[in-house]
Amino acid sequence: MNKRIKIFIFCFLASLFLYAQNNTKGYYKDVFVDGGMRLSSRADLPSARVLGLQMEVFMSAKKLKDYTSMDTLLQEQCFSGSTIDENGILLYPDGEPRFRMVFLHGGLAGAHGKTLGERGRNNIRKFVANGGSFVGSCAGCYITSRGVMEDSLTLRETYLGIWPGLCRGTKLSDTPTGISIEKKSPLLKYYAFGGDRFVDSVYHNNGAFAYTKEMWPAGTEILARYDTHGINVKREIQNEIAIWAYKADRYSGRIVPCGSHPENVRTGERLDLMCAMVQYALEGNGDPTVKGELKNGEERVMDRHTHDNIPAFTRIGDKQYHHFTVQVPKQAKELRLTLKSLMGYEDVVMYLCANPGDFAFIDNAEYKQVALNADKQLVIKNPKAGTMYVSVHCATTVDTIMTAYGTQYTGRTDVLNGVPYTIKAEIK
Repeated sequence: MNKRIKIFIFCFLASLFLYAQNNTKGYYKDVFVDGGMRLSSRADLPSARVLGLQMEVFMSAKKLKDYTSMDTLLQEQCFSGSTIDENGILLYPDGEPRFRMVFLHGGLAGAHGKTLGERGRNNIRKFVANGGSFVGSCAGCYITSRGVMEDSLTLRETYLGIWPGLCRGTKLSDTPTGISIEKKSPLLKYYAFGGDRFVDSVYHNNGAFAYTKEMWPAGTEILARYDTHGINVKREIQNEIAIWAYKADRYSGRIVPCGSHPENVRTGERLDLMCAMVQYALEGNGDPTVKGELKNGEERVMDRHTHDNIPAFTRIGDKQYHHFTVQVPKQAKELRLTLKSLMGYEDVVMYLCANPGDFAFIDNAEYKQVALNADKQLVIKNPKAGTMYVSVHCATTVDTIMTAYGTQYTGRTDVLNGVPYTIKAEIK
């Protein structure tokens, strides 16, 4: 059995284990790993396994000479969309993030960005703007920025610009460095790192640091710096910023770029460093949003497609929540919520939840209807006056298989383009 097949079998078995541990709410899964064209293609992310996170992955051939039209086709379907998944794997039909986080491997940032195409790049930007987080190492660090500052400023349209700053190359290749964690770094919330805030021998290969002298984005957090004592360097990078974080607003995700490579280590403080980066990114997922207010007696039809670009009335995706509010007057005797599927989707499982004063999820909702069907009613006697949060959750999802290109979908792939339904609130 060759090495690549062993890796796929291992990753498939690991995915079964992770499925049982999934505590994600409001997302399909936790982590999507981009090991696509012009990047390192690895099926494993040890930090995701350590943290008990559900993970999927896209991989291309490892070398440029081995690329085929299948690499291009599958990557395009993954990030830009297809007939069975118009919005692409990262986004729900309404543009909300389907995963909690994307991790992007090392490799060639600009070349990978070019292979993503404009639509693929824009989908990742939308993913972050709408609440999905992003962690990248080396190339995955560069690509978060607007461009590079070397002898002069070079803005790169094939970068994502999700961190509106600039990177600068270290000119250090195939050499480990120390990483010194800042005294007030949020990474210290998760691990003590031996009490000295120092991580030794983190692999580095032509990575970057955050360029601070101009175009420094407000709100950027410095998490850790390079320590190159005892290392011969072409460019002085002692105390330059190795790891940082950025979150544009409460509804966007958090970006955590790293110029080095802690992602493949399976033990010790370097693994802890990667786990801390992932945890801080996930902690920065955007706040949930409300689709709209349900008016007494008015049926709201949620049947629009991605291409209609009307997210407030767009279909629901697999394992997604749609949130609404209802204003309950004083002395109301009853609130009746009615959820109905539309033709062709009667066999889909959807849940209906309600919670006074806060977003309604299955694990915290005071009221819920979780029968294994689509159509249901939820009757609340003497509801509390004020704002009642109502949610619809689509429990039906796809099945997955592992292939030479990573995770592929089977089964109920029709839900990828969304499930239409109606929701109505009646107050007596």
